[in-house]
Amino acid sequence: MRNLDKYKGVIPAFYACYDDNGEISPERVRALTEYFVDKKVRGVYVNGSSGECIYQSVEDRKVVLENVMKAKGDLTIINHIACNNTKDGMELAAHAEGLKVDAIAAIPPIYFKLPEYAIAEYWNDYSSAAPNTDFIIYNIPQLAGVALSRGLYAKMRENKNVIGVKNSSMPVFDIQGFVRDGGDDYIVFNGPDEQFVSGRVIGAKAGIGGTYGAMPELFLAMDECINSGDMKIANEIQYCVNDIIAALTSGHGNMYAMIKEVLRINEGLDIGSVRKPLVALTDDDKEIAKSAAKMIVDAKKKFL
Repeated sequence: MRNLDKYKGVIPAFYACYDDNGEISPERVRALTEYFVDKKVRGVYVNGSSGECIYQSVEDRKVVLENVMKAKGDLTIINHIACNNTKDGMELAAHAEGLKVDAIAAIPPIYFKLPEYAIAEYWNDYSSAAPNTDFIIYNIPQLAGVALSRGLYAKMRENKNVIGVKNSSMPVFDIQGFVRDGGDDYIVFNGPDEQFVSGRVIGAKAGIGGTYGAMPELFLAMDECINSGDMKIANEIQYCVNDIIAALTSGHGNMYAMIKEVLRINEGLDIGSVRKPLVALTDDDKEIAKSAAKMIVDAKKKFL
């Protein structure tokens, strides 16, 4: 049986870190990594949706990962390497293995609706470029346009490097199916932040999420409550977190721009804004960010 303990727990999705000109800032990448080390989360998920990967070049994504690895401490590092062509993704997979990440991950190819055998080949090509590295399937059908079927998951488990699924589909029962099919040798990560408690209760052993970075203490507290069986408090924290997420998504600007402003307010951590076509914050949005930042502070006072 595989030992998957290093993946179990709270794994924030890593945010894109830009300088004042909108370019990748190695210094800010290292600062954000050190922030997560200090918060004592299990690991980070690099170069995914929260990292704005589809708006970055191959070289941008290499620079991000290289600087995360310089500052990672004991963090488990999962690096998302998917591109909309196999060649670039294989280059990123090999680069990630050379840096000794714990795992690589990939969404399916987007835009063209490909048959399952082509998706399997796409993922297996990526894995072949990092033959000594764990591989995690990223299922996010609402954005990728294709869902991971249990049949395709069964096919992918023929690849010895596949260790599980980051499941961001909204139906919680998808997690239950992947957990049952994989058994103890595979791990399922809960994706939807608003369903952290329900996903964990139904079988996910970990969570990867885009809002964790704004309030890691609250997700760590939920995880601890679930592990100890204190479901009443776990649910109370989840309800509070969901109200915060509603605030973070209520502005004109993009949610990640809002989160970065919250980090600046609450943590004094400046990692820039977002890259177009994502939309930066308006002045009105900055008032919403102040409110969301206070909600987080108040929640930590209440539950921690």
